[in-house]
Amino acid sequence: MGLKALLNNKWFKIISNKYVLILLLFGVWMLFLDSNSWLVHRELNQEIKELEDNKAFYRAEIQHDTTIINGLKDSSALEKFAREEYFMKKKNEEIYIIEYDSTPKK
Repeated sequence: MGLKALLNNKWFKIISNKYVLILLLFGVWMLFLDSNSWLVHRELNQEIKELEDNKAFYRAEIQHDTTIINGLKDSSALEKFAREEYFMKKKNEEIYIIEYDSTPKK
């Protein structure tokens, strides 16, 4: 009685139709198994988003560096930058570097 009722069920008849089965198999194939599947597209979209984020970051860095380079076109600013960043000095000049201990004392 259970099998007969299942075979006579309206939904079972619809799902067991050969065209519906082929359509379901095609849908599963295209969503998960094909080389251009939804899973592959999702991974590629995530990679595109990461690359666009990197692009925005590097554009901001380029803008920042361009601002610094434009500021260094002045010779006094260039000298200040060289002295502060690379500890360069003039002839017959001594430089003292003072480092502070940043660890808290107990």
